[in-house]
Amino acid sequence: MLTTKQRAFLKKKAHSLDAMVRIGKEGYSENTMQGITDVIKSRELIKVKILQNCETDKYEIGEKIALGTESEVVGIIGRTIILYKENKENPMISLELKKV
Repeated sequence: MLTTKQRAFLKKKAHSLDAMVRIGKEGYSENTMQGITDVIKSRELIKVKILQNCETDKYEIGEKIALGTESEVVGIIGRTIILYKENKENPMISLELKKV
């Protein structure tokens, strides 16, 4: 579970990132989950963009992604979800995060 300071730190880190995954008309699917799992494993911190034609609620999608990928929703800003998952084998951001 992330503290408020850690969430703020991760949001600041994510500010300059581009969305790695986009969710559109099909909504959240197995393929989407697999794509997010692959990307978050190597990067630890990613953004997921929800396109205008997606009919599912952004909070519902955030919850499904977090459960499906065992990650944590750092925040939802507009139609962008920021996700974090610690990489135990090759930590990058998590080393800095522990100092916060």
